[in-house]
Amino acid sequence: MEGIKQRLFEECKAYVNQRVSNAKAAIQDAQNSANAETKSTAGDKHDTARAMMQLAAEQNAKHLAEAQKLNQVLSLINPEENHTKVKLGSLVKASTGNFFISISVGKIEIEKDLYFGISPTSPIGQLLMDKTQGEQVVFNGRNITILEIY
Repeated sequence: MEGIKQRLFEECKAYVNQRVSNAKAAIQDAQNSANAETKSTAGDKHDTARAMMQLAAEQNAKHLAEAQKLNQVLSLINPEENHTKVKLGSLVKASTGNFFISISVGKIEIEKDLYFGISPTSPIGQLLMDKTQGEQVVFNGRNITILEIY
């Protein structure tokens, strides 16, 4: 399972790196557009365009900050560590699916098996935290049995 956890971890890192890259590119595009906006005879139009570009840059700065927070969460995970209780970095094989407790990235397919990257603060993540093999939780009216924890 260690190999699978490492690959899941790498998929999460790639997801975050892509978000960081997208946010930085969007910030740069907004800055370039603002710099290219020349003062015209329609001063109000120019000021409005610059203000909109500034808002876009600020929004993308927020996206960048969120992605950097995800990177901080991932820095707390050692994919080579096995767990007996569900915690950050655990790979949980359950009766309803496989969960990697890390960040919310959704479905990850590895070797035709499906895993779900979930945050420990997500509703299902909160239910699974601190549970051990054999314990059950109820999520959306469904019983979920924890079969294995890595």
